[in-house]
Amino acid sequence: MAYATARHILVDSEEVCNTLKTEIEDGASFEDVAKANSQCPSASAGGDLGKFGPGQMVPEFDEVVFKGDVGVLYGPVQTQFGYHLLEVTSRG
Repeated sequence: MAYATARHILVDSEEVCNTLKTEIEDGASFEDVAKANSQCPSASAGGDLGKFGPGQMVPEFDEVVFKGDVGVLYGPVQTQFGYHLLEVTSRG
């Protein structure tokens, strides 16, 4: 079965999401930004979501995780939960 591992940061606005994306692109640690800003319980793990398969996440999330490139910072990705910055860390 296909699987992926990913990490993400969840916030409530596109503006905040874009600001955090710029911070990471300018060299800030994804893990530190996630711990300080993400509204998801995964924040305590630096945004790490672990291993999951297709259909286990909302469709907008799955689209990026299973079709996007590994190691690229994506976002803002809007879902019913808010706005995500998302990085696929592996896929198999």
